Amino acid sequence: MNIARTTEGLAEQLLESFDSLWDSFVDPREAFIDYDGQGWPRVASSYAAGTHLTAVPTSDQQFAELRQQCRHLALTNEFAINGHENRISYLVGSGHSYHATICKGMQAPDELALQVQKVLEQFIEVNRWHERQQEIVRRSDRDGEAFLRFFVDHQGLTQVRFIEPDQVATPSQRATDPAASFGIHTDPHDVETVHGYYVDGQWVDAAEVQHRRANVDFNVKRGLPLYTPVRKNLRRAEKLLRNMSVVAEIQSAIALIRKYRGASRSGIEQFVAAGADATTSASNGRARHYSQYGPGTILDAPAGLEYDFPATSIDAASFVAVLQAELRAIAARLVMPEFMFTSDASNANFASTLVAEAPAVRMFERLQASLIADDRAVMWRVVENAITAGRLPAIARECLEIQIAGPSLHVRDHLREAQVDRLAHANGILSPQSWSQHLGLDYDQEQKNLAMHREK
Repeated sequence: MNIARTTEGLAEQLLESFDSLWDSFVDPREAFIDYDGQGWPRVASSYAAGTHLTAVPTSDQQFAELRQQCRHLALTNEFAINGHENRISYLVGSGHSYHATICKGMQAPDELALQVQKVLEQFIEVNRWHERQQEIVRRSDRDGEAFLRFFVDHQGLTQVRFIEPDQVATPSQRATDPAASFGIHTDPHDVETVHGYYVDGQWVDAAEVQHRRANVDFNVKRGLPLYTPVRKNLRRAEKLLRNMSVVAEIQSAIALIRKYRGASRSGIEQFVAAGADATTSASNGRARHYSQYGPGTILDAPAGLEYDFPATSIDAASFVAVLQAELRAIAARLVMPEFMFTSDASNANFASTLVAEAPAVRMFERLQASLIADDRAVMWRVVENAITAGRLPAIARECLEIQIAGPSLHVRDHLREAQVDRLAHANGILSPQSWSQHLGLDYDQEQKNLAMHREK
């Protein structure tokens, strides 16, 4: 019995000692952690191939953690979702149009352009390319990059599939090779010359993959998600909106508070019971009193009794101003007008923010041009695969060009545009084919429709 007591006493002393040690413990990393739990980025002591910027993650694990944070925002944060969807709408819209034409100054039969056009349209239909375009923009913004892998059948038909960024990683046996860092094998002396990719540990030749990176320089191997610099702002905006709603909900749920001056508890209970319109018993046995106040009710307060209405003290405007400041900072990162990001058009005019000189339009034009350049490279892969399979003659690569048109970014005055196009066409500057593209029409299909109309 004495031994048991001695053991219990020792155990208590030991626990007290551990508690004392734990209370006085100081984490040496605490000085490098921000208030929201995010650590400072590590400053690289030496140049790492493909990651010369100190703000860029320096390992596959850091890239994966960053992508995971931004993916969580893209799934759960309403403001982040709005930003993603708006960028897709302006950059892709309902889809770009692709048209194969004879190069200027080249002599080639018109049937050749029709054959190439047919190959492109088949590729677009089989791969649901317009929907895939939207996903490319979403992936590039959300993950900072998009990997497209191409598969070709015996008939020369090209199919596209996505590779998840986490699948591209350096195998353990190549971990010490700087040329194979981040799952991308490049020339040892030129990081922009890519030889291949390690996908699930397997080698895939660079000719089978198109890697679209975003928000980094050319000599950085992997891209950064769009919301990397404003992750904290998005989280704060979400928490602030939640807290505002909760506080307003609590305050608005309490109709009034009666304040008794110098009254005892029993006296207050008797007063409440006497003035109640209905009384029920709760599960714990305590009585619940209810009073009904009709419209225009006038309350008479006896001496020592005051009425306070909490709902009148709700100052939502001050919180909204802070929330708008956070959202404005995020919109600045996206180079968007505030209303495009917040869906609040009360302080912006749509027509004045989408003129040709507006910063948002210039930004969208840059992004759209980059997207079109990458898409043109895809379409030429499709044509080359068809040439290799014998579906198209080899001369198609030399004699043709692929014209790509994206959705208009400006607020359009259709009558004025039609007048400008008409004058340009009348003076031999604008072709009917280009005019059709401006209208979003397929020139060849419209000519067929007109011929059918004339026959009828």
